[in-house]
Amino acid sequence: MNHRKPLRNTDFLIVGAGALGLSTARELILAGNGSVEIIDRGASGREASWAGGGILFPLSPWDYAQSVTALTEMGRALYPQWVHELQAASGISPEYRQTGLLMLPPIDFIRARAWCDSQNVQATLLTEEDIPHSLAKQAQALWLPEVAQVRNPRLISSLVGSVRSLGTVVRENTEVTHLLIEKNRVTEISTKSGTISAGAVIICAGAWSNSLLGSHAAGANVFPVRGQMLLYKTPPRTLDSIVIKDGRYLIPRADGHILVGSTQEHVGFDKSPTGPAAIELHEFAQEVLPCLGNLQPVSHWTGLRPGSAGNIPVIARHPTIENLYLNSGHFRYGLTMAPAAAQIITNLIFGLPQRLDVTPYAWPTAREKGVVKIN
Repeated sequence: MNHRKPLRNTDFLIVGAGALGLSTARELILAGNGSVEIIDRGASGREASWAGGGILFPLSPWDYAQSVTALTEMGRALYPQWVHELQAASGISPEYRQTGLLMLPPIDFIRARAWCDSQNVQATLLTEEDIPHSLAKQAQALWLPEVAQVRNPRLISSLVGSVRSLGTVVRENTEVTHLLIEKNRVTEISTKSGTISAGAVIICAGAWSNSLLGSHAAGANVFPVRGQMLLYKTPPRTLDSIVIKDGRYLIPRADGHILVGSTQEHVGFDKSPTGPAAIELHEFAQEVLPCLGNLQPVSHWTGLRPGSAGNIPVIARHPTIENLYLNSGHFRYGLTMAPAAAQIITNLIFGLPQRLDVTPYAWPTAREKGVVKIN
């Protein structure tokens, strides 16, 4: 007797229900060219998309390759309309707010201002008397008033509601166990819940993407980078803007919560919070916003970012498997890049014109080999 579970069929199967997978599903279904299903090994968006801070801007964009900042700038330009549409479809506000960003020393102010001018990003150099007195004393700071943030757990809920309203099937707790490849095509996807066939498979599994690709990685190298975060509860408006100092940040939410992050640790898939990191982040928080020194964090958690060579994501079709795609490796900026990356992979699948040069996001076998750099 055959006890094999029934085979499901879909035109597009997306593996990974984080911000990248959900936004990719939305673009595909809006293109109106077939059915879309998303599967995830756990709950929707509960990995890096949930764990991050939601700053919609690179921490120091002048230190990144142009291919990284081109994608973040495209994403930032799309965000206001994108979140408006998500909220209209789902009834859930992603809490998109233009709170501005204050960058504290150490910083190369000349280089930073030059980059902002080249990208038409509004930036003002502040002196000591212009910097909020709640912060530790600073001689100078760079103020970027247009920078926005999003409350990432609410963004995920809004995305899930939006894609479901469009008819996309979202299956949680459905872990992929095997990709069956025949004649240069994925013909079947085995999961712990059964098997699926799809016209195209798009891997959006973040730090777990290489594990899914296995021997078919073909030079792709998406790896986990652990980041630890603290959360404080303060009266609303204790801090009004995002603050960045030396690669770390404080992010104020509208209800008075303040997020503090983040570490960068190469520890594989270990998601355990650690005491030393909590101490380190608390000391940083107190150094920047002294009133936090008298408080204990209300929460401490970790997430695994999907690192990549040069911080450049792969948004491309597999070099030999014609119906397999990858949209992963966005490192710290998956939320910022999500609407842009979703458009790029959708345009690629359907052969549509692109808004920018997508050559840098090709599968790594098509790129010039480089040294992995994490900023």
